[in-house]
Amino acid sequence: MFSRLLSVARRQRTGRGWQNWSSGRSGAPAAEAHSVALPAQAHVVICGGGIMGTSVAYHLSKMGWKDIVLLEQGRLAAGSTRFCAGILSTARHLTIEQKMADYSNKLYQQLEQETGIQTGVQIYDRTSVLHVMVKKGQVTGVETDKGQIECQYFVNCAGQWAYELGLSNEEPVSIPLHACEHFYLLTRPLETPLQSNTPTVVDADGRIYIRNWQGGILSGGFEKNPKPIFTEGKNQLEIQNLQEDWDHFEPLLSSLLRRMPELETLEIMKLVNCPETFTPDMRCIMGESPAVQGYYVLVGMNSAGLSFAGGAGRYLAEWMVHGYPSESIWELDLKRFGALQSSRTFLRHRVMEVMPLLYDLKVPRWDFQTGRQLRTSPLYDRLDAQGARWMEKHGFERPKYFVPPDKDLLALEQSKTFYKPDWFDIVESEVKCCKEAVCVIDMSSFTKFEITSTGDQALEILQYLFSNDLDVPVGHIVHTGMLNEGGGYENDCSIARLSKRSFFMISPTDQQVHCWAWLKKHMPEDSNLLLEDVTWKYTALNLIGPRAVDVLSELSYAPMTPDHFPSLFCKEMSVGYANGIRVMSMTHTGEPGFMLYIPIEYALHVYNEVMSVGQKYGIRNAGYYALRSLRIEKFFAFWGQDLNTLTTPLECGRESRVKLDKGMDFIGRDALLQQKQNGVYKRLTMFILDDHDTDLDLWPWWGEPIYRNGQYAGKTTSSAYSYTLERHVCLGFVHNFSEDTGEEQVVTADFINRGEYEIDIAGHRFQAKAKLYPVTSLFTHKRRKDDVELSDLHGK
Repeated sequence: MFSRLLSVARRQRTGRGWQNWSSGRSGAPAAEAHSVALPAQAHVVICGGGIMGTSVAYHLSKMGWKDIVLLEQGRLAAGSTRFCAGILSTARHLTIEQKMADYSNKLYQQLEQETGIQTGVQIYDRTSVLHVMVKKGQVTGVETDKGQIECQYFVNCAGQWAYELGLSNEEPVSIPLHACEHFYLLTRPLETPLQSNTPTVVDADGRIYIRNWQGGILSGGFEKNPKPIFTEGKNQLEIQNLQEDWDHFEPLLSSLLRRMPELETLEIMKLVNCPETFTPDMRCIMGESPAVQGYYVLVGMNSAGLSFAGGAGRYLAEWMVHGYPSESIWELDLKRFGALQSSRTFLRHRVMEVMPLLYDLKVPRWDFQTGRQLRTSPLYDRLDAQGARWMEKHGFERPKYFVPPDKDLLALEQSKTFYKPDWFDIVESEVKCCKEAVCVIDMSSFTKFEITSTGDQALEILQYLFSNDLDVPVGHIVHTGMLNEGGGYENDCSIARLSKRSFFMISPTDQQVHCWAWLKKHMPEDSNLLLEDVTWKYTALNLIGPRAVDVLSELSYAPMTPDHFPSLFCKEMSVGYANGIRVMSMTHTGEPGFMLYIPIEYALHVYNEVMSVGQKYGIRNAGYYALRSLRIEKFFAFWGQDLNTLTTPLECGRESRVKLDKGMDFIGRDALLQQKQNGVYKRLTMFILDDHDTDLDLWPWWGEPIYRNGQYAGKTTSSAYSYTLERHVCLGFVHNFSEDTGEEQVVTADFINRGEYEIDIAGHRFQAKAKLYPVTSLFTHKRRKDDVELSDLHGK
């Protein structure tokens, strides 16, 4: 079945018969399409007979699953797959996308040799899914126009219809994607026909792609002014009857003729107009719904369906069969989005920005411009008036840095470079203030949960879900990880014990949906146990610097020195006129200071008081760029960038956050015990660049290759300029690849320390010193010892 579909894709790549995509039948088909009565039961039902749905079905079958039913409302491969331009590229921005495309390319070549393979997959075309039946948050079946099918798993591969299908469920599933019209033209053969091995050309400046098609040309592109469609819904008739629009295509045609002038006399056969779906962040969507267990999604390919289908289908099948994929796919996980990204207006505006970006040069730390100011702190207007420049995370506006009145704001806004950025001096002054005086950073975007119970239920479930020991005295804060069965990080967080039966949990901004879903999945149905998302209830202010203690002491009329308020301690206090402020002695940077969690109605008052009293101590606003510089020079890692679901605490030097002997089992404990015995195969390492010229050389941003003794050993995961060390600092994982076989071997501290290292930045290798611990001897300011062990995983 999948092999037949991919043979069609191969014909498309080699230029044979695009018109007959949906009509061909192989002599020995891998799976037949039915128009008879549906089965009453199935293990899994897949909606969508395009390349995604068939890939999932193929891989589930190969992994041993039976009773797989695939439903297609039209004919097999009659949707977006039918109009695929047939370009497969393994050159991708994200590592996981590269791996998916590489696997797809190899799989398609393999499938060309497969015929007559018995899969146990049943395909029913001309069958529409009306909605998915759900009971107690679990998939129970599917309602179609031909009857019901009971099932335990449902996979939404509905492409253009995925958004509407998700909302049609008894419990809606939010799937943020939107369609745009996509154009490409087909020509008659050239006078000297192009050969099948003619390379595909991508002209990013001209925004076009060009490839051979039956000896002629197939050429399309991604224009600057895309046409979003079907905002009010879509139907099969509309998709099949999209019209040519030569006026709209003219800029792309002009680019084609500039690139290949001799084509001007070539006869054009057809201008194809087909719908393509795009997502809010240009990444495809896969994974299990946070709202409904057993409901999986694989959609939103951003015009790269052929490249991703094989690998994406494999990873989703692994997820369903084993409970997790073989690679970290957080960057593609459905749970990176919330319901807030599913507004039709938001999606329409965002995809108009996304589609042109596919061929745009994206400089480091660029931000989307559409769909902004969706979630804001109560202090947004106040900070904006003081020069805040903004970035967005999970829909939340967060300050990057603050532009002084004497700076050229327009020049900063338009600054786009891979070299030293124009905001360098601004961030330097903010970092200096954090070290010498006091700064305030609005960090309200943090995910915040409260877990309470009538008895010991809250403590018991948290002890099972987290690796550190949370049975600590009231008022203490614990840094810990929420691990999976393999010992990898599902979340990294800080938890404060507010009372004997109440806990306050702080997590990264983009963990709001994922963390909630993980907790709900593992928490028992107990009316005496309550999980509440209180993210919107509190504004978070981070007071960083040696004078933070003076500011807070003056505002609270309470001693705030370490003797009275030790590190990693939480207490409710009055600040100014406001009561009930949760004050925590940590800053997520390793610098002295406090986090203030303020009931939202008091936020503006507390901020004004802090800034007023802080004037005498040199207070100023700071942003996340300063925070990033501070945390990386202290060797603090990001969850989702440095750490992921395949990274364990033992691989990143966090043994102190794991209590293997805390008196009860926890998720991931067995895997950590085994890893402790066998050793680790990668190790998070800090690199300080030696011979790098900050003013003249390209900067490291992340993803640069790491070389040990001249051999590839891994890549960087994040980096920043350290204003303290006056050097660039990179974090990355070092591997020990066998020179003979390439297999990974155990990585020890001695292996790290004995190596000579280089970081490759755009082809130029720079010498680097490798460290397994922060370079504390070079820091000239005082720090609290316990705070040095903190991580700014929440600061991402």
